[in-house]
Amino acid sequence: MTTNICSSSETCPTSETCPTPASQTEDPRRARDLVDLESGQISREVFFNQEIFDLEMQNLFPRAWLFVGHASQIPNPGDYFSSWMGSDPVLLTRDVDGGIYVLLNSCRHRGMRVCRYDEGNTMQFTCPYHAWSYSMDGSLVNVPGDLFGVPHMKAAYSGKLDKQNWGLVRCPKVYNYKGLVFANWDENAEDFLDYAGDFHWWLDNLADAFDGTPGDTEVFHGVLKWRIKSNWKFVSENFLGDTYHGASTHASVEAIGIGPGGRGKRRHGERQDEGGHSTGRMKTSFRNGHGASDNLAYEIAYPQFVEPEMNEYFDQAWATRKERLDAEGRLLGGRGPATMFPNMSFAAGFPRSILVAHPISPTETEVWRWFLSDKKAPEHVREWLRQYYMRYGGPAGMTEQDDMENWDYATQASKGVVAQRYPYNYQQGLGTEQLSELDRAVHSNHAISGEVNARAFYRRWSEFVDNLSWDELLEIAKSDDRIDAIIRRQEEDAVAEAAAGKVSH
Repeated sequence: MTTNICSSSETCPTSETCPTPASQTEDPRRARDLVDLESGQISREVFFNQEIFDLEMQNLFPRAWLFVGHASQIPNPGDYFSSWMGSDPVLLTRDVDGGIYVLLNSCRHRGMRVCRYDEGNTMQFTCPYHAWSYSMDGSLVNVPGDLFGVPHMKAAYSGKLDKQNWGLVRCPKVYNYKGLVFANWDENAEDFLDYAGDFHWWLDNLADAFDGTPGDTEVFHGVLKWRIKSNWKFVSENFLGDTYHGASTHASVEAIGIGPGGRGKRRHGERQDEGGHSTGRMKTSFRNGHGASDNLAYEIAYPQFVEPEMNEYFDQAWATRKERLDAEGRLLGGRGPATMFPNMSFAAGFPRSILVAHPISPTETEVWRWFLSDKKAPEHVREWLRQYYMRYGGPAGMTEQDDMENWDYATQASKGVVAQRYPYNYQQGLGTEQLSELDRAVHSNHAISGEVNARAFYRRWSEFVDNLSWDELLEIAKSDDRIDAIIRRQEEDAVAEAAAGKVSH
């Protein structure tokens, strides 16, 4: 890796070498030169440099699996939801046969958006520029000359336009995971389930009902959208395992002590069920850059609500969950904050919501937040949860405001000429990672806080931004030293078990 000594080394607080700014590297396309995971340092340019941002738009977002929307937002034929995949506007649609599609929201004639509404229902999209029209699966169905009202255009294409080749650009890879719809522009990308790996456990807890019914959740009351003057990676990083910031950033919120039932803490509730023994804080990083933080518990601990009706609903949900799922499925784990690489973050507990950081520029991000509810939840439960969610999440949420201020000022304070010379520190927990029993391809750290997840995130980030092919990405994952260590342990365990068997006989 190419590194340089800070130009202000006399006053540098560390004797370590610093990742080289992109403007000083011989090959500015090498994002890995900006990420030094051995020493736990990352160049500030990763968070504001325009060239780096352009490479993200070109090499990362068109090739990674991205969250587009929830199937409950398009329940009926003709329903659509407008979303984004990196720099490209897309439409999540359901056709007359119930099929789900993700389409580029750009007319094939002159590029005009064929839909300018956030959501709705229609049987076709008609471009307002020249009236090219498309069905819900993206097929070109009409062009000027075919439409009633423009007879003078009858012979415009002399019957030679091949409509089959001029439909809306259709995303080649779309996967509906229990209502969570993901898409990928790269036909060579690995399948979604492989991309998610054992991170699906966190997705399950997000998508399944509290009583364990698979995929029995839905989005309610729309999507909150707002813009912040910050790089999108600050947002993703915040949710993938940064438990370090909570005590200081959210101190005032915790001091108020407003939990779901009006007392206690904001997220953890006012009581814990008997047997709710914590196994400690765990941070889990995955080979594709996903990360999560959790307190595992042997018995789930839902908040205690003031209203008896709320307690009744969640107590019944927990009782049903214990009957339906095995011991692992009953764990509280999987409900903590998490990020699916690159920009989908969520919490599966309280509040249960999804957050996507849509990149606008190196220093601006549009944040979208969805709130989820059990489909079977009665209206009074849903309304109560809506009020609770909005108290903390979104642009007016008490904790979200704290976070936004951090991200904003961190971005702005990193752009100065002198500031650029000094890298960010990602050394917390460096060298103390452990192998997780939950997923054999992860690192876990059971310290109160640690940055193992962030280091794994930027490792995968640099590989995508450097435009490694999917074959290369998969090969790197296979040769991961973490996996090699696991294989060695398996072999050692097998030898030990065999030896123990011989002794017992």
